[in-house]
Amino acid sequence: MFFDYAQIYVQAGDGGQGMVAFRREKYVPMGGPAGGDGGNGGNVILRAEEGLSTLADFRLRKHFKAPAGENGKAKNMQGAAGQDLIIKVPVGTVIRLAANGEIVADLSQPGQTFVAAQGGRGGKGNARFVTSVTRAPRIAENGQPGEARWLLLELKLLADVGLVGFPNVGKSTLLAHVSSAKPKISDYHFTTLQPHLGMVSLDYENSFVMVDIPGLIAGASEGVGLGHQFLRHIERTRLLLHVLDMSASEGRDPLEDFQIINEELEKYSPHLKARPQIIAANKMDLTGAQENLKRFQKKWADQYEIFPISAITGRGLKKMLWRLAELLIDLPPQPLIIPKEELCQVKVEKKEPYQIELVDGIWEVTGSEVEALVQKYNLQYEDSMRYFLVALRRLGVEEALREKGIKNGETVSIYGWQFEFLD
Repeated sequence: MFFDYAQIYVQAGDGGQGMVAFRREKYVPMGGPAGGDGGNGGNVILRAEEGLSTLADFRLRKHFKAPAGENGKAKNMQGAAGQDLIIKVPVGTVIRLAANGEIVADLSQPGQTFVAAQGGRGGKGNARFVTSVTRAPRIAENGQPGEARWLLLELKLLADVGLVGFPNVGKSTLLAHVSSAKPKISDYHFTTLQPHLGMVSLDYENSFVMVDIPGLIAGASEGVGLGHQFLRHIERTRLLLHVLDMSASEGRDPLEDFQIINEELEKYSPHLKARPQIIAANKMDLTGAQENLKRFQKKWADQYEIFPISAITGRGLKKMLWRLAELLIDLPPQPLIIPKEELCQVKVEKKEPYQIELVDGIWEVTGSEVEALVQKYNLQYEDSMRYFLVALRRLGVEEALREKGIKNGETVSIYGWQFEFLD
């Protein structure tokens, strides 16, 4: 089964806590502080891996968490860092933020990596807080929490030649004839419901990857017939091979088919319409194909190279394949092109560092910066608490409480910690 969409939750490891400790060697009286730092939390890293072709592995497992860093130890020993968690994804995977759809990475090369969630920094131990005044500090920092977010994974296949055309024009038969790919082939519409990749090898030095895209129909650029899922797989192809049923065996005019498909390509992305395109005039072994080919050549021969072929018998395939290989020599790889409407314009709003509210006689102080201070300092130690309260004063919380009308003896609540206000 082919899966080209997945949503996963990644959580990096938290940083380890710093330690409060002192030297206690037998012959070192009044030993100084020796609490080590906590280790950094592990990162969550996505890595493009050759040999993977789908996102099926993410159907059952959607949550990924990296290990936390170890806490600091005595004798100035730093805690071990959490090991990075490597998540393997297929080459060609595009990564978006689930919150707003913003594209944050495009893993188009084997071995390319993206740090999806950054591990938290380890907290400092008390050995890092020694000053000329404070010789034996009892203070340590907590480790920072690791980043966590939902991500959308979208697979856009990487191939050199993309087969496009209406359903049942012979694309799968063509791919099966020229490569070792084994697409399902039957005489009814939409036999191909998922892309198929095949390696076309002409000789020792000439080979390329061809992808068979499920048949397009009118309205595909608006999503009709799963058009969006199909069209995005040809965004990375360097060359388009437009397969037409010249025999009109389905009752359609190949000239109209050609016009419709190109209109859908242009609606979906003008870059696709501008992509080099070769015409494979297929089913030339059937009645009526020669007459339609002449009509087609009369209208389009001055703009496109047209190769009469039969995917069933193999007629004309060798000449066409060598021409494709020749054209690919000078065509660069196609980068990911992001439409303007997909570019996220993030409006940064200035937020107050804290908010103060009187609730049931208790002054509640909240806000991201205040919460960060609570997480940073290990408030079970007296010196840590002192650092914390000084940091609050510098942030302006104390003065703001006075302006709000707080009185001596009233209670201040800060994320689970309660204090008596004494001016």
